[in-house]
Amino acid sequence: MSSAGPPEISSQLLCKLHRIHQQRSDLEGQARRCPMQIKVVEASVDAAQAELDEELAVLKKTRMLSDEKHLQLQTREAHVLDLNRRLNEAASNKEFALLKEQIAADEQANSVQNDEIFEILERIDSIESHLKETRAKLAEAEAERDQRIAEIQERQKKIAMDLERVDVQLEEAETLIPVAIRADYKRLISARGDEALAPVEDDSCGGCYQTLTTQVVSLVMLSKLTYCPNCNAMLYLPEDRRV
Repeated sequence: MSSAGPPEISSQLLCKLHRIHQQRSDLEGQARRCPMQIKVVEASVDAAQAELDEELAVLKKTRMLSDEKHLQLQTREAHVLDLNRRLNEAASNKEFALLKEQIAADEQANSVQNDEIFEILERIDSIESHLKETRAKLAEAEAERDQRIAEIQERQKKIAMDLERVDVQLEEAETLIPVAIRADYKRLISARGDEALAPVEDDSCGGCYQTLTTQVVSLVMLSKLTYCPNCNAMLYLPEDRRV
């Protein structure tokens, strides 16, 4: 009686399984990146909206300051009119002189306030002009976001369809795995994904690049289930090394 050795499994099947798992990992990676890509394009819109909101807040504050300055000017102008009325009714030279000083002081203050109001109005014009550019930038960002999201969502649909196709291929290929190997194969795939399988490349493991002994390579060539002594990947011969 011959002693039982490692179970047999063809390099062709392991290579096919590895290729399918790599395709699946790549598609799953693409699927995971789609929501992140959507967040990136949405962030550009959020930044443009934040810039617009900030400028609108500055405009509102500047307009309130303008209104406050106008009210102060109107109050002081009314006060000057009242002082002029009292000036005409002054009972003494001293009262007349004091009223003249007050009128001169208020008129000087009004002149300064007029200059301040003019500067504020110029600032408002500048803010409103820049707001047009900011609104245009926001509209452009929104249009680009909508286009990019539509493209990403279309790609998501294609990825989902490709994943379904690959899953069918994987299910079909896994039915060919010998029963004695299936449990270990499932365990390794669950733990390591597509890294659970590796080709023999230049007498080294294609997964971890560990140099393999002649005995290990010989077992793989005989279609015996063989694991990399270093990373424990299931080894197989790539197509160009199969006889």
